[in-house]
Amino acid sequence: MWGPQTEYASDVLAYYLRHGRMPPCWRDGSEPPNPNGWPRDDLQALEAFYGPPGAERLVRIEPPYPHRLAWDPRKTVRHFLCHRKVKDSLERVLERVLNHYGREGIRELRLDLWGGCFNERKIRGGTRWSTHAWGIALDYDPARNRFKWGWDRAAFARPEYDAWWQCWEAEGWISMGRQRNFDWMHVQAARL
Repeated sequence: MWGPQTEYASDVLAYYLRHGRMPPCWRDGSEPPNPNGWPRDDLQALEAFYGPPGAERLVRIEPPYPHRLAWDPRKTVRHFLCHRKVKDSLERVLERVLNHYGREGIRELRLDLWGGCFNERKIRGGTRWSTHAWGIALDYDPARNRFKWGWDRAAFARPEYDAWWQCWEAEGWISMGRQRNFDWMHVQAARL
């Protein structure tokens, strides 16, 4: 009889056959280390650590490799705004990415397709502030890592992106994809 357990086992087997490894765990609630002391993703904790959402505490960051606009890759983003408390960590992450993949690898894997950082808005389909409203979240390659896609469809769930996630997780950044199996484009300096 085919039921939810059989369907799950079938999905896991399909992932294993496609990628040569088991899919990442996403329901254990395990999180990477938190060396920067990022707060929990709730309004009280975010405001206590970062202040209120908005542009007041933003600084300019120049990534170590050019970022291309995801919706118009002919245009290059040479700098963008992020919260001042995440700037140094974000620079370290992007330097690690560059050191690991190199410019060619970054472009080939589309790790330079930038979907944005600061955006003073509420979460999609919700009423609370997005972590983008503080400039503490970034989106990459949104076309191949769509909001509702899980590990079975998102590009960033594939093994060639493991080092990408290790660069972020070494600084305590959280991947929504790796933690909740949706919104694989999104990474944030706030714990779930």
